[in-house]
Amino acid sequence: MNQNPPPLRFARARLRTGLHMHYAEQGDPAGHAILFLHGYSDSWYSFSRLLPLLAPSYHAFAVSERGHGDSDKPECCYSLDDFASDVDAFMDAVGIAGATIIGHSGGGIIAQRVAVKYPHRVRGLVLISTAAKGTLFRGISELEEAVRTLEDPVPDAFAREFQQSTIYGSVPEEFFETVVSECLKVPSRVWRDYFDGVVLAETDQLPQIKAPTLILWGDRDSYPPREEQDRLAREIPNATLRVYTETGHDPHWERPEDVVRDLDIFLQQ
Repeated sequence: MNQNPPPLRFARARLRTGLHMHYAEQGDPAGHAILFLHGYSDSWYSFSRLLPLLAPSYHAFAVSERGHGDSDKPECCYSLDDFASDVDAFMDAVGIAGATIIGHSGGGIIAQRVAVKYPHRVRGLVLISTAAKGTLFRGISELEEAVRTLEDPVPDAFAREFQQSTIYGSVPEEFFETVVSECLKVPSRVWRDYFDGVVLAETDQLPQIKAPTLILWGDRDSYPPREEQDRLAREIPNATLRVYTETGHDPHWERPEDVVRDLDIFLQQ
């Protein structure tokens, strides 16, 4: 584990689509590039417990996707292909040809599409607590009903309950409060458009993923079930599944040291 974390640098990249994407960056610009994609309603901050633990030899980027965090929130477009195209454009904007892409939850669905649509960009793929073919959220009808009726400003209680529902163990209180604050930056229309464009997206192109793939999942995850993880591992060529016990939907929040250890082993292969 890294005892002397490199400083984070923050910037906004202007993509060729005209979108301004906010991101955090750290590490050696000549090192192996890693790109983190957060889940539904999160931001770059979702990976703030991992970044200090990474070796400074890696060149790490954690973005806030369109509609999230301090990135632009256009009136449209929030399809899976829009998010994947942003990843391709972001890599051009910051000057990296390829990277290991690490996606959590909805970010894992986006990462799958990037691996299929832009395979030359993906040196490796890490899927954390994710799914394919519209099966991300168990109990999806209840969440969908709540999202459909959201109005601005999004209630603090809604954001807090949603984020708490993803955690099985414990996380630092200050960290959780910031997670909720970042969640509240997402307008209600983006909650709906992301749900339709990403959560419900048909992403069943698993055999087309050629990059080496690591799948991470907690056995107390209340959303994508174990059978979905087994399907990902079975249908993605060159994929390995790692299961954390007594862990919820956010292993990188609850067990950052373990996740970084497994990432490091994967990246060194």
